[in-house]
Amino acid sequence: MCHWFICLFYADLIMRLLFVCVGNSCRSQMAEGIARSLGHDAASAGTHPEIQVSANALKVLESKGISTEGLYPKLVDDIDWQSYDMVISMGCGVSCPMIRIDQDWELEDPVGQSLEVFEACAETIEANIRKLE
Repeated sequence: MCHWFICLFYADLIMRLLFVCVGNSCRSQMAEGIARSLGHDAASAGTHPEIQVSANALKVLESKGISTEGLYPKLVDDIDWQSYDMVISMGCGVSCPMIRIDQDWELEDPVGQSLEVFEACAETIEANIRKLE
């Protein structure tokens, strides 16, 4: 049973994070999965989402023991971005004049590159999320 004051304390520690990029197939998907694994309420979206999540992005998450359930490319317009504590651009030159961007992480797009590049990107994403905590 959770006492109300303990519940309020933990609710304040959980951030609602939205990760935005163009294709919503690599960086933002990894960020969503990693943030969820760290206990945050996270989502991701793209301005021009791809058809599916990158196989390498899924491999990296699975190798870290992170669930990939529910990860799929989503359109920014379909997300209630105002309900998030922080909206983070992955740094892909996303032009989203219709939504606020609280941080731009300026991460290089790993699409089409080796699994090692995806792994390095995921490590940077995790470090950035931990800095928010």
